[in-house]
Amino acid sequence: MEEDTRYEAVRSRDGRFDGEFFFAVATTGIYCRPSCPAVTPKRHNVRFFATAAAAQGSGFRACRRCRPDAVPGSADWNVRADVVGRAMRLIGDGVVDREGVAGLAARLGYSARQVQRQLTAELGAGPVALARAQRAHTARVLVQTTDLPITEIAFASGFASVRQFNDTMREVYASTPSELRAAAPRGGRAARRTATPTAGIPLRLAHRGPYQAGAVFDLLEAEAVAGVEEVSGVRGRRTYRRTLRLPHGTGIVAVDERAGAARSASGAHPGGWLEARLNLTDPRDLTTAVQRLRRLFDLDADPYAVDERLGADARLAPLVAARPGLRSPGAADPEEYAVRALVGRAAAERLVTRYGKALDAPCGSLTHLFPEPAVLAGAEPDGPLGALTAALADGAVRLDPGADRDDAQAELLAVPGLDPRTIAAVRIRALGDPDVAPPGPDVPDSWRPWRSYALRHLRTAGDLEYS
Repeated sequence: MEEDTRYEAVRSRDGRFDGEFFFAVATTGIYCRPSCPAVTPKRHNVRFFATAAAAQGSGFRACRRCRPDAVPGSADWNVRADVVGRAMRLIGDGVVDREGVAGLAARLGYSARQVQRQLTAELGAGPVALARAQRAHTARVLVQTTDLPITEIAFASGFASVRQFNDTMREVYASTPSELRAAAPRGGRAARRTATPTAGIPLRLAHRGPYQAGAVFDLLEAEAVAGVEEVSGVRGRRTYRRTLRLPHGTGIVAVDERAGAARSASGAHPGGWLEARLNLTDPRDLTTAVQRLRRLFDLDADPYAVDERLGADARLAPLVAARPGLRSPGAADPEEYAVRALVGRAAAERLVTRYGKALDAPCGSLTHLFPEPAVLAGAEPDGPLGALTAALADGAVRLDPGADRDDAQAELLAVPGLDPRTIAAVRIRALGDPDVAPPGPDVPDSWRPWRSYALRHLRTAGDLEYS
């Protein structure tokens, strides 16, 4: 977007662009999201940034009114397959916090200097600054929605010391952690007061534009693997719950079907959120757990771009009109999904029962973690399942958020017994590719770059049996 076009989005408070860019005001030293309800600043006082980290690096602090750190992530990072897109997905998953810039670079196959240069050139911030901005957001959420001690929040958010944590919060929010907690919105304070150890950390998972929650929950309910997942409640008010294996421990997450809707002065549909609760054995896993839920529910998508392209097609137009904002769900655990796509739901439940790790404290029908590839490779080494799990366990097949999708597909094709349809399903769901054309269905190039979404429309409408 040209800067004048961005300014028009700011002037009209257009929520469609929240998270796609940020703007800062030189006279106030504050940066905001495009839909900020404050008085529109004069054009010559406005600067634009691709990321919140870039705005922070230029000395601007976050607006207390619009909370620009709470917006959905840019849809570019899910769409793009280049090193910048892959790096952003890995940073979102907490790789820099766990493995440092060297670990990020190794996963991308570049030197640390090359990664630093490419991110800084395009986004105005390097991997350390981007990870720092994410840590600050995680810390603010914990400060304002939980009763965790401030010291515990510092380390749970990924900060190396309490001093670093305090300095960052003052720099980004112009407030100490204690002041942020005192200034929390009423809803956040109420959630803290009513929270219990079993209620978990309450979160709002933001999305842009309309969101067809019913279709997503229908899919999750149809696929749910007993022991690992469950969907309860009546349609329209269902809750999806599942177990997660995380870098520092385990988690049980719950997401409600009923979506909250944001208000817009312009009358547009700026977006909304899904209510979620996270129970984690180690709070350091909060960022990773949130990002995995965002990928599963496809919350960083740009429904305006998808609907505009697909709505121009005669076959898809009535489907898009009936379900604006339909999402293409991903996977909470890419390796788990690859196994499930290969063996099917019934066999996956058998694997959970026989080889899944039992939770120390089962929660209702959630009793196990899905078995790790190495466990399955050792227990059932024969056939396609053994070949796939061995390749996942030894790194011959990589499906992490930073994996190159074309490389991953080539790696999967080299696994004996995997058919093209299974590989296409893994590419859509486990790798979050928005533009996959599996063998069989007629998928014209005019649907690009959103062919995965087109197929989801057809499947949801019952016009396509393959899934």
